[in-house]
Parts: sequence; structure tokens; C-alpha cells
Amino acid sequence: MIGSIEARVSLTVLTTSPTLERKMPKTPNVPIEVEITAERRDEAEAEIRDKQKPIDYDSKEYPVEILVQKYTDGLSDDTNELFIPDYQRELVWDDVIQSKFIESVLLGLPIPYIFVADIPGEKNEARLEIIDGVQRIRTLVRFLSNELKLENLEKLKKLNNFRFSDLPLPRQRRFKRTTLRIIELTDKADEDTRREMFERINTGAVALNDMEIRRGVQRGPFLEFIDRLSENPKFRSLCPFSDALADRREPQEFVLRFFAYLNNYENFTRQVSEFLNEYLEKNNNGSFDGEVMQAEFEAMLDFVEKYFPNGFRKGKKHTTTPRIRFEAIAVGTALALRKKSDLEPGSMAWVDSPEFKEHTTSDAINSKPKVKNRIEYVRDQLLGKL
Repeated sequence: MIGSIEARVSLTVLTTSPTLERKMPKTPNVPIEVEITAERRDEAEAEIRDKQKPIDYDSKEYPVEILVQKYTDGLSDDTNELFIPDYQRELVWDDVIQSKFIESVLLGLPIPYIFVADIPGEKNEARLEIIDGVQRIRTLVRFLSNELKLENLEKLKKLNNFRFSDLPLPRQRRFKRTTLRIIELTDKADEDTRREMFERINTGAVALNDMEIRRGVQRGPFLEFIDRLSENPKFRSLCPFSDALADRREPQEFVLRFFAYLNNYENFTRQVSEFLNEYLEKNNNGSFDGEVMQAEFEAMLDFVEKYFPNGFRKGKKHTTTPRIRFEAIAVGTALALRKKSDLEPGSMAWVDSPEFKEHTTSDAINSKPKVKNRIEYVRDQLLGKL
């Protein structure tokens, strides 16, 4: 105990003495390693047991028509069996997101569980409180009542501008019979538990980015080809990625952008994600010459390594590369090599010029003329046309 008291006294002196604060260099906050003893493990286990809330639940499936009926019947006087509690959000999905959800249902894609809780109430009415799934339920209601007109569908494009009543009658019936999975908590789940579940389900999640979504819905030989090229050591050296970006498939995003712009940049529109999705889908479903494309990718990397001092980065101290800078250098270089495979450029001073900086600033992202200009600027500089 004496040693512990002395340690605390010493720590107090170090953190409160102005003289010592001036003399001691400031160091970054480093997490203090705490020894995990058997006693601490026992205390942690006891805390888990104390805070656990065992909750009984049933897994069920309901047809869409029944779910909508449970929500709408008695909605006007707040007696509906399936109801929305006060802590829930209003309908925040816009028509595009709602349309995407309806498209998923029509395609038969897996839909996440809807969480509800049995609420007995004073009269033991056994109503079902929606904990998670409000946006989905309300979207289904809007669609079946013809309030929602489908738009921006990417898979079922011929259904754009359709309302539910526009579907053929057999399809309407099949849609209504489509079942959604429900997790129904028993009446032992109190309000605090339900609110906590809502918070934990709806906070802390990281939305999937475009490349992560593609890996889920557009798997195919071309995506596997991109995966392989994204591991190229020279590519990773010239175009470094943080561990966080690599985990979120940013290298694959860069490689996909390289080929999509290289082979189709003149047909680019303002929607980058759609442009890339269409290019990926076309190559996944068709044939592509992997050997030729890989050779062109590697030749581009060899050239960049030889003639661009900082690779794709802005400078030696930069640890990441902006997408538009990579696109300009990589695609412009590959286009120049298509014109002259043994290219030996003159001065590379233009890489640090105001003109190149203007071509690769953030406001140049989604404009067709700017995409074309920045790619062709690099191409023409390397070919000595500017």
C-alpha cells in the first residue's frame, strides 16, 4: 500500500507542478497497459451477468400484405396492431431509396429482419411495437397504396415510373405474398430495453461504399481480375493506401476506375457510380482479354515509377493519393503509351504546374469536360503536344 500511495503522490506532482510541466517534453497520449488479472476477469464476468437481459423471442414470417394490413388497420385512431412508437423516426427515405427497397423485394433479395416487440398494454391488447423496420414498413404501405412511383431502378429498369397498380395482376399477387422475416420479442422486453435496442441497431454502423456494394451484388470474373491487380506490389507502392482504406476496397476502386476511364472516358456522364457499375457489369457478363489489360496496367505502372518522382502522390510526404489525381496520371499515361509504347517524355515540370493542379482539384470530379480535360492534359504533356 505504501508503494501505491507514493506512486499516486508522484503522479499528482508531475501533473500539477508548473515547473515540471515546462521542463518535461510533451508526449502523445499513449494508452496505459492495464494488467488483466484473474480478479479483474472475475469482476468482468460478474458485471456481464449482472447487466445481461435475457429476452425471449420468436422468429416469424409474414406476407407483405398481412404486414401492411397490421399497420394500416386502425392507424387513424391509433389502435393498429403494428404501430410506431414515439422514439422512432419519421419516413426519412426518399423516393429513390424506397424504390430501391421495392426493387430488392421484387428481385427476391434477402431483406434484413424487422424487429418488433409484444406490448400487452393496460388492456393486454398485444400490440406490436416496431423497434427496427419503420422505413421498410412505410415504404411497403406507400407502394401498395399507389403513392410511390418507382424511379432510378438499375436492375429492373423497365419498371421505372410504375406504381403498384401498373404491375400485372399475377405480379401484384406474388408481391403481396412475399414474406418478410420478423423477430418478435416477448412481452418481457421493457421500454428501456426496446429503446436501447433501437439505438444500438441504428447507431454505430458504417454505410457500405460503392465498391463494397459491388462486391456483394456484382461478383464475377472481371471483379476477381480487379481484385488480383489491386494487390500488385508496385501499384501499392506508387499509390499507397491506409489500412482503413485498403480494408474498404479502395485499391479495387482505383483499378476499376483506371480501366473504365481508359476504355470509355469519352462516354462518361456525371454519375460516376453508374458509369463504373455499367462498365463492371458489361465485363463481368462478357469476355475481356485479361492478359492484354494486365500488360497495359503494368506498363503504365512501370512508366509512372520511372518518370513520376512521387508516383501518384502529390509529394513525398503524402501517404495517400486523391482519386482524380490517380485517374489523370494513370489513364493519361496509358493513353500516351497506346500512341507510343517506347515513349520517353521531355520535361516533367508540368506535374508541379498550376495548370495540372487546377485539373486535379476537388471541384473537377463529376464534370464530363473536366474528366476529359485532365486525362488528355496528361496524355498530351507526355506526348509533347502542349
